[in-house]
Amino acid sequence: MQLPTEIRYVAIEGVIGVGKTTLARMLSERLGARLVMEKFEENPFLPKFYEDPEHYAFQTQIFFLLSRYRQQQELFQADLFHTHLVSDYIFEKDKIFAYLTLQDEELKLYESLLGTIEKNIPQPDLVIYLQSSVDRLMENIKKRGRKMEENMSEEYIRELNEAYNYFFFRYKSTPLLIVKTTDIDFVNDPDDFEDLMEQILRPNKAPVEYYNPPVKRK
Repeated sequence: MQLPTEIRYVAIEGVIGVGKTTLARMLSERLGARLVMEKFEENPFLPKFYEDPEHYAFQTQIFFLLSRYRQQQELFQADLFHTHLVSDYIFEKDKIFAYLTLQDEELKLYESLLGTIEKNIPQPDLVIYLQSSVDRLMENIKKRGRKMEENMSEEYIRELNEAYNYFFFRYKSTPLLIVKTTDIDFVNDPDDFEDLMEQILRPNKAPVEYYNPPVKRK
């Protein structure tokens, strides 16, 4: 089973720890698609931001904005080996973090810069938003054990989760599939992954669709 012909570019989004990068890898392998991942580890300000958000939010945000812009400009260079493209982020997500972390004057400067570069960003044919609970997100973050995330607070993840939900429940830029992932494990449970794949690959999607898997009995 393959993606519908009108869908070439799929982007997966969600809060830190929800599994978007893992799903992007799995989906790209299934489809034989080109995989494009956000290069968060290249941002020298990110570890400092997690330690002191107030002082490093602006530097972190501007680095991400320009890095994401450069990567987006390279997305559709000639690729003779892949029909499909899978990414673990969308460019518009940059605004979620900016509005959450920047001060008023910083936000004005950010918006001025954003307005000059966002016009020629390629849009995905389908965005998959992985939604989860704060408890599950914190569990996943702790389990993967990234050093820069050691001091990440539950309050920050809660605020970020609320900001993502607000953004995507009003998102209209592209077709959108919202997946509730709190009670599934598509990484380690093949049945969960195949059920999710069926939803992703199903043709004739509405502009917004919701996939709320049934809770499994233990």
